[in-house]
Amino acid sequence: QVQLVESGGGLVQPGGSLRLSCAASGTIFTINNMAWYRQAPGKQRELVAGITRGDSTNYADSVKGRFTISRGNAKNTVYLQMNSLKPEDTAVYYCNAELITGRYWGQGTQVTVSS
Repeated sequence: QVQLVESGGGLVQPGGSLRLSCAASGTIFTINNMAWYRQAPGKQRELVAGITRGDSTNYADSVKGRFTISRGNAKNTVYLQMNSLKPEDTAVYYCNAELITGRYWGQGTQVTVSS
């Protein structure tokens, strides 16, 4: 089994910053791609940013230039630095990891951007 635990969510004012973290534990051989998704109320879950094991990255157009995804040296952690946050970034953010045994999800962490 693989567990993903997210942290770092919270309430922030527009224009502020937050850093999300996700740590993988359990029976892990190799984690290939990792990603952050988000789901706002009444909307479908959407990809925010992804990163490969070789550190290639991709971003949703709505967050380009504001968010940065990165991985720890052990490749079992992933971070999302979120700057210049907007109210429309409000959502539950989920960590995702792809292993040869399948895809795994974290429990989600709430990010609320409001004045």
